[in-house]
Amino acid sequence: MNSSTIGKVRTVPLRDVWPHEAHDFTIWLEQNCDRLSRRLGIKLENVRREQAAGSFSVDLVAESEDGKVVVIENQLERTNHDHLGKLITYLAMRQAEIAVWIVSEVRHEHAQAISKLNEGNIGDFYLVIVEAIRIDDSLPAPIFTIITGPDIEAREVGDAKRKDLVGRQIKRREFWERLLSQHKTPDWHSSISARTSNWFGTSRGLPSGIYLGYRVRRHESQVELLIDLGTEESTGQMFQKLLDVKNEIEIGCGERLHWQPAEEGRRSRRLFRIVDGGWRDEQMWDQIHQELVAVMIRFEAEIRPRISHAN
Repeated sequence: MNSSTIGKVRTVPLRDVWPHEAHDFTIWLEQNCDRLSRRLGIKLENVRREQAAGSFSVDLVAESEDGKVVVIENQLERTNHDHLGKLITYLAMRQAEIAVWIVSEVRHEHAQAISKLNEGNIGDFYLVIVEAIRIDDSLPAPIFTIITGPDIEAREVGDAKRKDLVGRQIKRREFWERLLSQHKTPDWHSSISARTSNWFGTSRGLPSGIYLGYRVRRHESQVELLIDLGTEESTGQMFQKLLDVKNEIEIGCGERLHWQPAEEGRRSRRLFRIVDGGWRDEQMWDQIHQELVAVMIRFEAEIRPRISHAN
């Protein structure tokens, strides 16, 4: 074939084709939504423009062939937080199951955000780039490219994460329930209820911002003192006062403790004692609980008066 018989493709600036996003592109898309339908693989019907979503207005609302509500947000520019927020809001307000975000350019962070949303069960999200091209001197023609869309495998990964989280929460609650039901001392146990988090404790009888408590992980537990007095300076001063009598505290507790200074980006300080075994070691729970409580009784007896004195 002679090369002179083959046309040359060139990109046309979107604003040359649709000068105004709402008045030109959205109206064109309403009338030509079959072009988008073919790219999405979803037959879009009953397409309506500028539909209410609470006090906001959706560019386009449509229905899929199987009756799902579809919201379409147009942005003839680079993705931004504002339009991502609008997309999620419109999905919620219209009780839609499919959301389509059409843009001219994609930021990596927003593509990642759409992929993350697709791991959940709140809806199917599509991020689509629109371009306009000419072949030689032809009329401009749109090209839709899906950057990211719903992924069944990703959805299954998201489901697995949720199931793992729920399973973890149930086991942690059972771990704390057994500890509290079998150990009535220290006396503050009676004022605490089991929870699903990995930590619980008390500030009773302690200055505001100071807590005694327990922490549990998969195969490790600990008794700890948490100090967070609201500022880096005051928290650091309290921690240093205890650190100054570190040897006396450890002798009184009968064991060495872990002294953790402030981590980067955090002002809190901790000192703690680790116990082998966690919420996954169910066959060891009674032994773990017994050791945790024994350590807590010694720990509390040594720490409370020193905190009061330092305060």
